[in-house]
Formats: sequence, structure tokens, C-alpha cells
Amino acid sequence: MILLFRHASRFMVVGLCAMAVHFLLTVVFVSLDVPPLVANGLAFLGAFQISFWGHSSWSFVDICGPRGKSMLRFFAVAIGSFALNEVLFAALLHWTDLPYQLALAMVLGFVAGITFLLSKFWAFKA
Repeated sequence: MILLFRHASRFMVVGLCAMAVHFLLTVVFVSLDVPPLVANGLAFLGAFQISFWGHSSWSFVDICGPRGKSMLRFFAVAIGSFALNEVLFAALLHWTDLPYQLALAMVLGFVAGITFLLSKFWAFKA
């Protein structure tokens, strides 16, 4: 149970850092007249780097398998999470009047929980 708490709390710290970068990059790109869904995709690429290195070097360092294998698995998780992110983000933008910032924050928080489970029990497992 202690290990689960440690992994979850570290995942949250790294995830919040990656989410902040993702969010800020999206806002910057949108301010440069990039459409929100495209901006979100570009921001994902920056956030992935922070997320992988933080999780493999800190969050799951005690269970992490070979870095190359973990990177491929985590990239699969990240792509799946990003696809879910885009679908949910697009749905909220299309069917609600929420500001894109609030819609994005809601989606990022929801998808983070799914990403944690897949990361801990598959992507970074030795």
C-alpha cells in the first residue's frame, strides 16, 4: 500500500508538471492563432517528454524495466491517452459552451487517472 501511495503521489507531481506544460503550450499556441485541437496536439509532444523522463526516473524508478521497452509502452499509453483526450476535448468544445481552458483542464484531469493505471501496471512494469 505504501508503494502504491508513493507511485501515485510521484505520478501526480510529474503529471501536474507535464499538465502545466501541456496547458500553457496550448494557450500559447492558441494565442498565436493555432486552432485549439492542433495546439493541443503540439502541446502533447512537449508534455510527453517531461512525463516520460519524470515517470521513468522518479515515479516508477523502483519498478521500471528497460528504458527502451518502457518508452515504447509509455508512448503507446500516451498516444491512447492523447486520442481519448482529443475526442473528449473535441466533444466538450462542440457540445458545450465551456471556455476551451476549462474543457481542457477537465479532460486532462480525467485522462490522468487512466494513464496512471496503465503506466503503473503495464508501461513501466519490469
